[in-house]
Amino acid sequence: MRRASLTAVSGIEDPNVGEIIVAGGEVQHRVAEIGAGITADYEGRTPLLVGILKGAFVFMADLIRHIDLPVEVDFMAVSSYGSSTRTSGVVRIIKDLDRDIAGRDIILVEDILDSGLTLRYLRKTLLARRPASLEICTLLAREGENDVDALVKYSGFHIPPGWVVGYGLDVGERHRELPDIRRYHAENSI
Repeated sequence: MRRASLTAVSGIEDPNVGEIIVAGGEVQHRVAEIGAGITADYEGRTPLLVGILKGAFVFMADLIRHIDLPVEVDFMAVSSYGSSTRTSGVVRIIKDLDRDIAGRDIILVEDILDSGLTLRYLRKTLLARRPASLEICTLLAREGENDVDALVKYSGFHIPPGWVVGYGLDVGERHRELPDIRRYHAENSI
């Protein structure tokens, strides 16, 4: 069967959307593996998954369907990029948690780990709220980032430097709906 064109998949023709970095089927397989790992690690407990909006919502929705335990969810929204493809270096909490996390097992779910600035900030902020445990789960991590693996317990894929879109990741709120993770040639846009 022939694969639909990018235009048919996204409804938008954008010459900046490039090659597939991780195919949708590979993503789904790895998400199932991560869910099985979380199930084994948290047996007998009810972890609270904290999704970082907006990029992690697709990953987290699929992930919870692969965790064979009762789970609860909450969300935070933070900003360090705005509508740019370069971080400002300043992390701002736009939406905080709706519940107290003291004494809870927390899994922070992120779409992508770049420099680690946002996750380090969130980790410090959430640890100050005295959870029983706090682990980080990210779908993607940039290759070449120092100590990325030290921050993250559950990781999907290591990817090369460069902007990517699809499977919840966007550029200027576009291309989240793509089933694959694709290179985005940002030098031609924004």
